[in-house]
Amino acid sequence: MAFGLLIGLGLGPPDYYLLEVRGRTTGRTYATPVNPLPLGGRRFVVAPRGLTQWVRNAEVAREVALRRGRRRQRFRLRPIPDGEKPEILRAYLDRFRVTVQRYFPVPAGSPAQAFADVAGRYPVFELLPGSLAPGEEG
Repeated sequence: MAFGLLIGLGLGPPDYYLLEVRGRTTGRTYATPVNPLPLGGRRFVVAPRGLTQWVRNAEVAREVALRRGRRRQRFRLRPIPDGEKPEILRAYLDRFRVTVQRYFPVPAGSPAQAFADVAGRYPVFELLPGSLAPGEEG
């Protein structure tokens, strides 16, 4: 909680953002720290802990905001199919291994194919610029 507060104030490590998502039952906004991954000109968020509450909320809302300090940007979400995840998971673990290795049974530095059997455990979303159009809400 304190770490999230620091990130929200813009004082945390540079790779961290607060992901804000509307609750699927309450409608309240919830926030959790995330490490967006830039890869091949695209940007992704990975859920290293699996199907958590923020993931369930994001699947319903289909959009999130990333916040760091006063800067806040909205994104539509595109869920990534399991077959496309291995390279993303490999790059994510290689980049953020210090904080997320404990959530992966595959060691950092492994080839992308090593993630094929576990890809279904880790939700991954591509961040697409902008908000949903009116009438498109989850």
